[in-house]
This record gives sequence, structure tokens and C-alpha cells, in this order.
Amino acid sequence: MSTASAVRAAPGAAPTDVLAVAGADTADGPLVVHLPGRTVLLVAGLPGAGKSTLLAGVDAVPGVRVLDSGTARAVLARRLPAGTPYPAYRWLTHLVHRAGVVGACLGPTGTVVVHLPATAPRDRAVVRALARVSGREPHLLWLDVPAEQAMSGQLARGRVVRSRPFAAHARRAARTAAALRAGGEPGWTSVRTTDRSGARRGLALAQ
Repeated sequence: MSTASAVRAAPGAAPTDVLAVAGADTADGPLVVHLPGRTVLLVAGLPGAGKSTLLAGVDAVPGVRVLDSGTARAVLARRLPAGTPYPAYRWLTHLVHRAGVVGACLGPTGTVVVHLPATAPRDRAVVRALARVSGREPHLLWLDVPAEQAMSGQLARGRVVRSRPFAAHARRAARTAAALRAGGEPGWTSVRTTDRSGARRGLALAQ
């Protein structure tokens, strides 16, 4: 798949009106998307696909809040006794992260960016439902990255998902990518896909 694919919208939506692309296909510029009004952007894909790389710096944009489980993990690590292994509080990290997503969506921030693998359809459905309940338009940015590249990304960052959970992620991600290529996933206002090279360019959001 190309670095920056065409925007696809859910049935009845107008992609160029909702998730427009401005200068996203230049070789050296960031992926630029316009998200008018109250919106939720789910940035999803395999662990190690490049979601954190893509979102680096986005949280500094006024009117935008980025929810990343890595942030929740870092906060908990500072508060727990030194040397506490991550598996012992993985469940708490996910709980804190998801609670933060709910709170941000219900709050006044214009655009909420949710950083999740969301390879399972039910996870994406929950984000869409939360967006609708909180009066927001849901958008999806999917990182279409092969499992081998995502594993390389995990090794580079020094955090590797266990083999069995990652294999399950990879199977679900392959099905998701195939469905998006075939025409999208119902329920999103718009859908955009990019690859790992696109993630390295970063993301710029505009209202």
C-alpha cells in the first residue's frame, strides 16, 4: 500500500469535507488532516507499526488531546515501587488509559486522538460508540504495516509483545487491512491508511 492512501468514507459521508488531506502526499511533509468540530481520531495498527512515531508532537497542538497507553504506563511506573515488573500492572495501565479516553471524549477538547492497536473489531466499535455518545465524529487512521516490520519496530523501541498475543494481533490486523482495502468499515465518518514510511513523516492536525 502506498505511503498515503486515498481517504475513504463510510456510506453517506463526504471524505473531502470531513477528513481532508492537505499536502499529505509530498515526499517530506507530514500527513496533514483536517478534523472540524468535535472529533475522535483512532490511530490504530499493530504494536510496533509506528503509532507513537506518527503522533510525536501532536499533543502540543491547541485543541487536541492524545491518549497513549505508554503515557499511562510511565505515570504508573513512577508511582509504583521501583522494579515492579510491567506484567504486574499491565491491567491497571489499560484501565487508566481507557478511563482517560472516556473522560477526554466527554470533555470539551475539540479533537481527541486515541492511540490503540485496536486490531479487534470490537475495540474499534467501542471507540465509534464512545464518539457518538459524546457528540463526536469518529475517524480512523490505520497503519497498514506487515507483521515483520512491526516486530522490527518493537525491537527498536525495546518493548516486545509476547509471541502469542502478537500473533493474534497480526491475524486480526491482516483481516482489518483486507477489509479496508475492499471498501472500508461501516460506522466511520472517514478512514485513512498509511504505512510505516508515512508514520515516520509525522502527523499534522488542523481544525
